[in-house]
Amino acid sequence: MKYNFDKLTDRRGVNSLKWDCAVGELPMWVADMDFENAPCIQKAVEERAKKGIFGYTVVDEEWYNSIINWWSRRHNWHIQRDWLIFCTGIVPAITSMVKRLSEVGDDVVILTPVYDIFFHSVENTGRHVAESPLLYDGQYSIDWADLEQKLSRPTASLMILCNPHNPVGKLWSAEELKRIGDLCIKHHVTVISDEIHCDICGPESSYVPFASLGEKYAQNCAVCISATKAFNIAGLQCAAVAVPNEALRAKVERGLNSDEVAEPNCFAAVATSAAFDGGEEWLDELNAYILQNRDFAESFFKEKLSKLRPVQGNSSYLLWVDCSAVTGDAEKLCAHLRADAGLWITAGGQYRGNGKSFVRINMACPRARLADGLERLERGLKTFKN
Repeated sequence: MKYNFDKLTDRRGVNSLKWDCAVGELPMWVADMDFENAPCIQKAVEERAKKGIFGYTVVDEEWYNSIINWWSRRHNWHIQRDWLIFCTGIVPAITSMVKRLSEVGDDVVILTPVYDIFFHSVENTGRHVAESPLLYDGQYSIDWADLEQKLSRPTASLMILCNPHNPVGKLWSAEELKRIGDLCIKHHVTVISDEIHCDICGPESSYVPFASLGEKYAQNCAVCISATKAFNIAGLQCAAVAVPNEALRAKVERGLNSDEVAEPNCFAAVATSAAFDGGEEWLDELNAYILQNRDFAESFFKEKLSKLRPVQGNSSYLLWVDCSAVTGDAEKLCAHLRADAGLWITAGGQYRGNGKSFVRINMACPRARLADGLERLERGLKTFKN
């Protein structure tokens, strides 16, 4: 490989959320990669920093063009410039849209287990989560009857879709997305689609942007996109919402501005443009490395941790592991692993659905660090008492 993903960079001492832990502990929880950023991003940020003045900033045409060209080239979705609204992050954007596109007391439909912050965006604004649990038989699928029942409620106004789906690592097919879209149109439910994990997937996998399915679907959605997950620049607070429907876009834009999450810092647009304009080769190598990490981890589980079952995913760098043969209380297991083996991973209960017997492990790290984490998991499991 041209880029060195095996480099063990020390991330302590820089106020890293992930690495704010005791010396000797290994954090593999939050979705934050332990790889240094693509050189094109580092160079762009350094060049901007050399100007020496960091005042109020606006996004330029390069930001718009980099996003438009990236999604057209890699994902065959032709975004129009007017659809794009800058925001500081997908989470604040979703919270803002929940407030503007629904009423207090409304139901927001969510497929679970899923990224837990969705629940906060809904419940902290006085709305209710209408949870539609995914079916599980070693792989996840949608319970279509249950989903339609939730969408058909008179109080259901929004659906938050995770595409690809975090934490289970599932890329929804075009057929599945169309079926979701048809049900939402039928029951007058607007779709907010979080597509932040879309660029982390294997070479044989195919991410389908929800709004690319056809005009009727595009007119009933707001799509959240960002370079932050694929290029690990979340600390620069840069994302976008693409809204093809003009009336819907006006509500979204007003909300993002009212909530003060529509103004970039001076590095946000610069880093995004650099990533999408110059980071393609780096990302392709990253995806290949993560796929090798997944293969390494799955082999380790098969040989040494056979009671635990990683769910086969085709997107993201998050490993979703079924621990039901060991415990139905993943939170207790995670607490033990941290205390006994210094391994910090995420208990799946916070993602709802059937997450109580699962853990989520971040494998976006040098292979030596991944091996260390898996060995800690093996040691901790030997001393765990359910």
